[in-house]
Amino acid sequence: MWRYLRRDDRGRAALAGEASAAAAAEALRGTGRPSGAYVPPLPAGAPPARRPEPPAAPPIAFFDVDNTLMRGASIYHFARGLASRDLFTTRDLLRFGWGQMRFRISGTEQAQQINAAREAALAFVAGHDVNDLVTLCEQIYDESMADRIWEGTHRLIHRHLREGQRVWLVTATPVELADIIKRRLGLDGALGTVAETVDGVYTGRLVGDLLHGPAKAAAIEALARHEGVDLSECTAYSDSSNDLPLLNAVGHPNAVNPDTALRDHAIERGWPVHEFRRHRAALRVGVPAAIAGAVAGGVAMSVLRRRARR
Repeated sequence: MWRYLRRDDRGRAALAGEASAAAAAEALRGTGRPSGAYVPPLPAGAPPARRPEPPAAPPIAFFDVDNTLMRGASIYHFARGLASRDLFTTRDLLRFGWGQMRFRISGTEQAQQINAAREAALAFVAGHDVNDLVTLCEQIYDESMADRIWEGTHRLIHRHLREGQRVWLVTATPVELADIIKRRLGLDGALGTVAETVDGVYTGRLVGDLLHGPAKAAAIEALARHEGVDLSECTAYSDSSNDLPLLNAVGHPNAVNPDTALRDHAIERGWPVHEFRRHRAALRVGVPAAIAGAVAGGVAMSVLRRRARR
């Protein structure tokens, strides 16, 4: 998966993947939920040689977010929510809107669009408190994203959960937003792009790079090492040929609402192809927008006041 990348790109992708896996492990520790395989204690009086083997960690189903889990690009919906609070410029939103329209029509992600999204997002978060941004992410998800979840993908998720498998998101969207989507849907974890922070404030720099393309594969490989998971037993879902490194890293790759290149690749290799766009069906998951809207104004004003002081 690495041979088409320059050496510095490989380093950034690996760093982005490791940072995302480390952030996910930290989030799990914060919830008190178990991580990795459970190792039972030795029976009383048993010699070390009798230590029972730990059970194998259950497989993980990895889901991309944009156009796989939800319609469109999550970063655009986030930018639109910021613009509605006057925290993002109209020009920035129009740029995101153009990229979103091309994404919806073609189903493909362009490097130029991805870089523009990264630069605009980093310019916004620089100097902001992490907790404030998390609060904004929660509100914007409930208002703008919850009703864009594909019903068919939601069914796939619950099939894995019923089979006793874990479900993780793996996405280029900021890890804070990915973690909120994970919690709203009742999933096990989320891997996303990690922005650098110092003393709880964003510096405006990324740790490595966007969690995109090969970085996603690096992230799930780092997670698998930490969790003791066999990736050949795991499943992955994506819509984009950019995620072929991710899909090739697992034993059970799936294409969801695929772009042309991924569809051709999946058909050639006999991968399952799931198409939900024809039905345009989405499932609302989350609290009503009215509830989120009731507290949006206060938080937005507090952020605006802080920006004005600076």
